Amino acid sequence: MTVRRIRTAAATAAILTGVAACSAPGSSTGSGDAADSVVIGVASEPDTLSPLLGYGKDGNSKIFDGLLARDADLNLRPALAKALPEVTADGLTYTYSLREGVKFSDGEPLTAADVVFTYDTVLDAKTNNTSRSELDAIKDVRAKGADKVVFTLKYPYAPFAGRTVLPIVPEHVAKGQDPNTGSFNTKPVGTGPYVLAAWSKGEKLTFKANPDYWGGAPKVKKVTMAIIEDDNVRATRLRSGDLDGAILPPNLAATFKNDKAKKTYDAKTYDFRTVTLPQENKVTGDRAIRQALDAAVDRQAMVDKILDGAGRPAYGPLPVDDPWFAKGIQRGQDLAKARQILDQAGWKVGAGGIRVKDGRRASFTLLYPSGDKVRQDHALAYASDAKKAGIEVKVETGTWEVIEPRMKNDAVLAGFGSNGDPDYGLYTLLHSSLAGDGFNNMGRYDDHVVDKALDTGRRSSDQATRKAAYNTLQQELVKNPGYTFLTHIDHVYVLADRWTGLSTQVEPHEHGFASGPWWNLEAWQPKK
Repeated sequence: MTVRRIRTAAATAAILTGVAACSAPGSSTGSGDAADSVVIGVASEPDTLSPLLGYGKDGNSKIFDGLLARDADLNLRPALAKALPEVTADGLTYTYSLREGVKFSDGEPLTAADVVFTYDTVLDAKTNNTSRSELDAIKDVRAKGADKVVFTLKYPYAPFAGRTVLPIVPEHVAKGQDPNTGSFNTKPVGTGPYVLAAWSKGEKLTFKANPDYWGGAPKVKKVTMAIIEDDNVRATRLRSGDLDGAILPPNLAATFKNDKAKKTYDAKTYDFRTVTLPQENKVTGDRAIRQALDAAVDRQAMVDKILDGAGRPAYGPLPVDDPWFAKGIQRGQDLAKARQILDQAGWKVGAGGIRVKDGRRASFTLLYPSGDKVRQDHALAYASDAKKAGIEVKVETGTWEVIEPRMKNDAVLAGFGSNGDPDYGLYTLLHSSLAGDGFNNMGRYDDHVVDKALDTGRRSSDQATRKAAYNTLQQELVKNPGYTFLTHIDHVYVLADRWTGLSTQVEPHEHGFASGPWWNLEAWQPKK
C-alpha cells in the first residue's frame, strides 16, 4: 500500500512509510528559499530503519547502499560493487567485486564480511524479516578475500541480480545486537549519502548529508521528512510554505498548477489499489461472490473520477503496459454478468435488493486506512458498484493497528506493486505458503494453479517458460479472483522549483523518502 502502514519487513522497502500524527500547520519546518535543505511531506513513517528487517530492500535508501542500484530507467548499475556481477553459465554462481575505499558513516571500511553478515542475518529464521522468501534462491553466500562476495544459488533464478539492491549493514555495529529489537533499528549506520540526525516519532525524521559519501558529498545538506497522514493537511502545509514538497492525490496536486514557484512531477507506477477478499469469510470466500464483484466494478470510472485520469484500470497485479501483462484479460463493467453469476450460484435477491443464500446475506465489511482520501473514494465507489449487483459492502475506516488484526476475515482496500520482475511482487501477494504472513497474501489466497505458475516463474531461467507461467497466473486470477483489482495509480508530487537534476522512475507501490523526484536527492543541484 503505497500508502498502507508498513509494519512488516516484507513491505518495508525503500521508503519512510507508516501512520502518524503531524505537527500543526503553524509549526513551520520549511526551509524557505534555501536550496541546501528540503522539507518533504510524506504520509507515514517506518517502524524500523534496519535493512535486516526489510527497510530499503528494493533500493534507493538514502542511508544505505546495496551492491547494485537502479538508474532512472530501472536498469541495474554498480553501487557498492564496482561492476555488475560475474555469472556462471549455469546461472548458479554470482560473484561481486566491491568498490574500493567505501566507508560506513562511522568511518569504518566496507568489507565482504559485511555483505555476508547482512544476507546471512536476513536469511536467519530468527530474524523477523518477512521478505525472506524473496531470497529463497540463495544456497550460500561467502566472502572471497576482503573484496569479493560469492553467491551460490539452489536453482537458476533469472532476476537474482535485482535482489542485490538490498542495503548492506556494518557487521561491527549490528552483529552484537538482536536484529529484531536492537538499537540499530532506530540508529542506523550505513554507506549512503545521508545520515539519520534525529527521529521524532510521529512527527518527522531529519537527515544530514554524509560529507564522506563515496559518490560525492550531496549539495542538499539537510532533509526533513515530515510525517503528515492526512492528504488535505499535507496540501495545506505545502501551500503555506511549511513544506518544500509532498506527495499528493491527483486532485489536490492539480490545485497547484498555477503556482509558478512549484513544479509537478508524475510517475508511472506498478502501484495498484485492490480489495482483498479473505477466503475464510463466508461471503468473500464464495467464488461466485468474488467473480460477481470483479464483473460489477467500473474501473475506468474510478480512473476518471477518483484519479482525475492519473492512472489506469487494473485488470490484475501487472499494469497493461508491462511486458509481462497477459493480453486479452482486459474487461469492463458487466452488471448483467455479475447478476447472472450470482443467480446461478443460488444467491437470490432478498430484502433491500441484497442477495441471500442459505439464510446468509451477501454482505461484508471493507476497511480502509484513515486519512487516505484516494482509498476512501475507491472503497465508496466499490461499494456502490457492488450494491448494483446485490452485494452489500459496509465501508469502515481505521488505523492499521485496528485493521491488521481484522485482515483475516474483513476485506481491506489495500495497495501493492513491485517493479523489476513479476516474481518480485506476485509471489508475496499470491503464493499460498505466505497466506496471512503479515501483509503478505493478505487475502489468504489459495489456488494450486497460481502456486504452480509462481513456482515455475521463480525457478525457470527460460524466458518463454516464465512468460507462459505468468500468463497462466493472470488468466487464473480472472477465473478465481482472490482480490478485486481496481486501478493502477500514478504517483503525483509537487515540489518547490529550486533545484535541477530532478526526475522520476517507474515506481513500485511504495513512495515516500526514496521514491518520487527525490529518489536521486544526492544528485540535485541548486538552481543558479
